[in-house]
Amino acid sequence: MSEVAAGSIGAWMVAARPATLTAAFAPVAVGTACAWRVGGFRWDAALAALLGAFLIQIATNFANDMFDFEKGADTEERLGPTRAAQAGLLSVAQLRRGIIVSFALALGTGLYLSWIAGPAVVVIGLASMAAGLAYTGGPFPLAYNGLGDVFVMVFFGFVAVCGTAFVQALYVPEIAWLASIPIGALATGILVVNNVRDFEGDRRAGKRTLVVRFGRSSGVREYALLLLVSYATPIVLYILGWSSTWVCLPLLTLPWALRLFRSVMNDRGVALNQTLAGTAKLLSVFGVLLGIGIVV
Repeated sequence: MSEVAAGSIGAWMVAARPATLTAAFAPVAVGTACAWRVGGFRWDAALAALLGAFLIQIATNFANDMFDFEKGADTEERLGPTRAAQAGLLSVAQLRRGIIVSFALALGTGLYLSWIAGPAVVVIGLASMAAGLAYTGGPFPLAYNGLGDVFVMVFFGFVAVCGTAFVQALYVPEIAWLASIPIGALATGILVVNNVRDFEGDRRAGKRTLVVRFGRSSGVREYALLLLVSYATPIVLYILGWSSTWVCLPLLTLPWALRLFRSVMNDRGVALNQTLAGTAKLLSVFGVLLGIGIVV
């Protein structure tokens, strides 16, 4: 990070963590496919939902950067990608302003979507923003109390996929509920890799993730379970007759997923950075293939 100047656009890119935006893109893609399936696709609502998801994800990343630095979870011994506050690229005050601006812009997209789909959208958006702040901030930070996995499953799975379908079709199709499961599970998988990699540092910082509470092996088992659920869901969708055999397209990525699992099981420390990035890419590709399968 020596080539990135403090306060520069590059510093803000570090804090925004673009690689994590697959966790915002995939659910919108799948939710849009579900809306298309029932004849409710709207391009303007889909784009607004995507923009809002990106903005909330970026604001959450800013908040995590700021709160983890303040709580001492990010130190010079950090194994993961550079954090802006810890590296001195952005101050806490700058990150706080970034959070406010990102959430304000997200609220703007929410107001547009509420004009399309009603006031429930504002409630969903505000709940997502509050959860983004509560993930590492507030009196009971979710990530520090073993609830980060639940947060990701709920908001990156059910809320994001079903919410995207709702703002277009004006109701939540049945298929969206099931299609939310693998998207939320793989997004949770990204967090699990992060927690497996960082469990020793998290333990020292008092960050009681599930991996810290129950041990590294529990994180490996959780990752395996998340993959199992993800790859079983398209098969269930086909068996139920809710989609054609095309919905099983994501199974093409199964060998990739197994390689990632072997890495989680065997690798340690910085070697898991590539596994984390790979899981994020897997989520994106899986989401696109699932979306295509639902549409076809």
